Amino acid sequence: MAYPGRIALDPAVLGGKPHIRGTRISVEFVIGLMADGWAEADIVREYQGVSPEDLRACLAYARDVLKLETIHTSAA
Repeated sequence: MAYPGRIALDPAVLGGKPHIRGTRISVEFVIGLMADGWAEADIVREYQGVSPEDLRACLAYARDVLKLETIHTSAA
């Protein structure tokens, strides 16, 4: 895990969605920005309090969640 202390899950913040600790910026939002072509430097500049390490933690969190995903095929 590359994100302890950086990614938080708190039912009182964003309905419990994983977010960058100390912010209301969700992992989902960060991944969306990156998918839309935002550069790391642009995100850090636009969202004060977010560091490059926070962005890497978001990616690591998403990677680890996807590792747990399983696909169930139907025999039909």
